[in-house]
Amino acid sequence: MKIYNTLTRKKEEFVPIEEGKVKMYVCGPTVYDLIHIGNARPMIVFDTFRRYLEYKGYEVKFVSNFTDVDDKIIKKSIEMGIDSKEVSEKFIEECKKDMASLNVREASVHPKATEEIDGMIDLISDLIEKGYAYEADGTVYYSTRSFKDYGKLSKKNIDDLEGGHRDEAHALKVSGEESKRDPLDFVLWKPKKEGEPFWKSPWSEGRPGWHTECSVMAKKYLGASIDIHAGGEDLIFPHHENEIAQSEASNGVEFSKYWMHNGFLKINNEKMSKSLGNFFTVRDIGKHYELEVLRFFMLSAHYRTPINFSDELMESAKTSLTRIRTAVDNLNYLYDNSTTENITDDEKSILESADDFITKFENAMDDDCNTADAISSLFELVKLANVSVNETSSKEFINGFKDKINTIANVLGITVEVKKEMLDEEIEKMIEKRTQARKDRDFALADQIRDELLSKGIILEDTREGVKWKRSN
Repeated sequence: MKIYNTLTRKKEEFVPIEEGKVKMYVCGPTVYDLIHIGNARPMIVFDTFRRYLEYKGYEVKFVSNFTDVDDKIIKKSIEMGIDSKEVSEKFIEECKKDMASLNVREASVHPKATEEIDGMIDLISDLIEKGYAYEADGTVYYSTRSFKDYGKLSKKNIDDLEGGHRDEAHALKVSGEESKRDPLDFVLWKPKKEGEPFWKSPWSEGRPGWHTECSVMAKKYLGASIDIHAGGEDLIFPHHENEIAQSEASNGVEFSKYWMHNGFLKINNEKMSKSLGNFFTVRDIGKHYELEVLRFFMLSAHYRTPINFSDELMESAKTSLTRIRTAVDNLNYLYDNSTTENITDDEKSILESADDFITKFENAMDDDCNTADAISSLFELVKLANVSVNETSSKEFINGFKDKINTIANVLGITVEVKKEMLDEEIEKMIEKRTQARKDRDFALADQIRDELLSKGIILEDTREGVKWKRSN
């Protein structure tokens, strides 16, 4: 299996540090709002890669953090008039719901930055002691020039960076951060401002820098050296570059052997932004589509290529997914009506030829997680099933095709068994039960019912006139 390693800018044979085991860290979201579809891409891509590693027999420890202390969270807490911890906890729960709807499995560990502050203080103290960091007026900075390999991931030359930061250096002095020795130095610890959450440290009451958090959480849950570090390509610089500088300066060993980064997502060929009115949360998409359609769309392109989101492409993804599900539904129908149990020699021969598509699928995934080609092999398998299985086929033959289709679909995280549609009266009864639960202030039960309905493709909308519902597809 080969992975394109951002560090070396080439595909490399994947060899884990410890045979049979993979330690993988993926940067998670900053939880100040509902996740948007840009957040969803790395979640889906690296969940799929994790599934494939497990399919290959690896024992995978998969860590993905929640950044739950940040300027954006503090700003949101002021807007909402609640504590910043309430904001982060609320949106962590909402994020987990969206991940479940996208069929993204929970990580082995989902660490929260605020629960790892002591480790961050220890890391910063170690970097100061080793001469890589310095304190100035309660702020601790990392001395970028002290780390000789700075820029090795992003391929940025530190002297070129200095030239490009002259204006920034002036801005820093204006903002009162003239105590920074070099404009390229970055913050490891910063003092609190009025009304901000803070923790006590040897330097000031304050909080850690964003880069510090991931270095500490990766080491605590995976060790000083890990196999794979992944995230969006926007994190290569400065976030992942700074993680390397901190971790390797402190630990004295290579931080991550392989670095994987997914490409950007555009909306109708434009960058997604609120100012352009083309900013979509996962929930926004869920109002129009079952969210596995979004997952299927994301996997239809290679993870390193930019991907363009549009209604037309989502409709195409929906049609493609429906085609696969219809084929499986047909197999189920033929199985239920088959009168023959045991497979014939001719059927055995056809099933053996179907193994070629499993091999094609594995070859695609072995080639830097090429999910686009992997999906093509799934379609070829479905096509063969459609022309090979009929009313005279044996149950064993039909099940053989179903097993092969499910093998590929399970790795891709796609549900191919068609969900039986709920009757309107069943939906109304569940809504009544949820309404009563809310009156009884049993919000956990109310949320559970809402999530159950969502998993069955039923979207609820609370309005002044009462609860309205619709089917997602």
